[in-house]
Amino acid sequence: MRQPSPAMTTFPRSFLAAVVKQLLRGKSLIQAILAFWITPQPVSGKPSRTPSVECSKSAAALYPRTIDDFLEEAEDLFLGPLAGNGLLELSDALKAQFRDKLQTSMACMLPSYNHQLPGGHEVGQYLALDVGGSTLRVALVELRGRDAKGRESEIVRLSSFVIDADIRNLEGMAFFDWMADRVLETICKDGEDPSRPMPMAVSWSFPIEQTSAKGGRIHGMGKGFLAAEGLMGQDLGEVIETACTSKGMNAVLKIIVNDGGATLLSQAYIHPATRFGLILGTGVNIAAHMPVSSVGKPKFGNRPAEWWDQARDVIVNTELGMFGQGVLSVTRWDRSLKQGHPRPDFQPLEQMVSGMYLGEMVRFALIEAIQTTGVFGGVVPKSLDEPYSLKAETISAIQGDTSPQSASSIDLFVSRHPSSHTPTSSDVSALRDLASFVSRRSAAIIAACLHAIWALRLEALNEEEEDYAGRERLEQESGLVRTMVAYNGSVIEHYPGYLKMLQGYVDRLVGREDRSIDLVPAKESSLLGAGVALATIDAA
Repeated sequence: MRQPSPAMTTFPRSFLAAVVKQLLRGKSLIQAILAFWITPQPVSGKPSRTPSVECSKSAAALYPRTIDDFLEEAEDLFLGPLAGNGLLELSDALKAQFRDKLQTSMACMLPSYNHQLPGGHEVGQYLALDVGGSTLRVALVELRGRDAKGRESEIVRLSSFVIDADIRNLEGMAFFDWMADRVLETICKDGEDPSRPMPMAVSWSFPIEQTSAKGGRIHGMGKGFLAAEGLMGQDLGEVIETACTSKGMNAVLKIIVNDGGATLLSQAYIHPATRFGLILGTGVNIAAHMPVSSVGKPKFGNRPAEWWDQARDVIVNTELGMFGQGVLSVTRWDRSLKQGHPRPDFQPLEQMVSGMYLGEMVRFALIEAIQTTGVFGGVVPKSLDEPYSLKAETISAIQGDTSPQSASSIDLFVSRHPSSHTPTSSDVSALRDLASFVSRRSAAIIAACLHAIWALRLEALNEEEEDYAGRERLEQESGLVRTMVAYNGSVIEHYPGYLKMLQGYVDRLVGREDRSIDLVPAKESSLLGAGVALATIDAA
């Protein structure tokens, strides 16, 4: 009787093993069987002496593409639309959206009450508050003037208080009373008399409908805060002053600024050509110093006649993240992100550029790479199934890793995303490439935004009706050779190579030797900018 060959006796076991493996990877039964049949099978009766080679051949057949093919496609999808003239075309499209929303939208391109830029000669000490999502900071800001090179502005006293869950749960006036207690605690440290008149500026990181330089209607604060309970629609400035008065302080709130406006003002005090403030961290925003004539009249509401008499330009809160619908090229990973987002089309641009979403974009692409190329051993770490589990801090550290064989990156990834497969340097290299594509796209889009708002500002100046009184201003503003963009935020400050990439894209877009847009850092801008805003009002 003829005996079956060894290959035939091992067939059922190898067949079942291969099919089960594919089913566990989420393949259909048909896909699993096809994967087995297209995998070369040993025909010799001798056991293989190089099982790793045999496994790698099998693995190669189990996946429909190589990692190199995947990375080539990913680079093309993320960056291809911005190559050649694509970046300039995006800038033009964004400029058209900016121009339209400046006239029509009540949700973005919002004019503040800040119409004056500092002259750089303001000096003195000013009390500034920065109310953020996780901290309250109370500072004494000293301004020394532009002549004090390198020491123009400084925080000379600072108290920082954590806003934990208990504080966020304080309802209504209880939160503002807590704030007032912290202000009193700070000014009393040096024996200051709280009954003396105390001008104050506030950098407020939450939504308000601003109705004056020093006030605005309170809206829901989000981020788990209950402070707006019972106070919705009331004037923020009056609420803060009332809380301070109840603690025996003679506080006079003179101005409220948002983070973008504060960033712009903090550097305008030092660099007179500063016209924009860029925030790029967890979120993104740009504040722009724009001609009043470029903003639709209804957006200003009911402002006093004296404001109109003085204002020729105004700091505009762009709410940049809301733009980009219909003009940004969307990949399948962008669509995956939107599918899991509670407001998928609310901030299309922010989803492509900010620290909140960079890691998530890489997560979607990485999971697909693992499942279709076998990188990372074909094993998706369980933690990566959780939305937003791959943080921007993680991909930032991996992209900046210079250790031999990516040892630091491997240790970091394993500690945060453990798996049955230990990553190799090749695995980490693929992840680094994906992170690079995503961060480069972010920098390119931000560059297009800066170029678009810069170009729109110049166009608006050129369109103004020139009268004798305003001729000097128009000539000065239109003739700026260098325009400064003050910046802060974790992504632009700390993501490896990001700032250099961004400046490079901006230079490419400007493309002129006689004009430039230069990025300048704005450290502690929320407090320093609030102090500058207060000093500018006092000097007027």
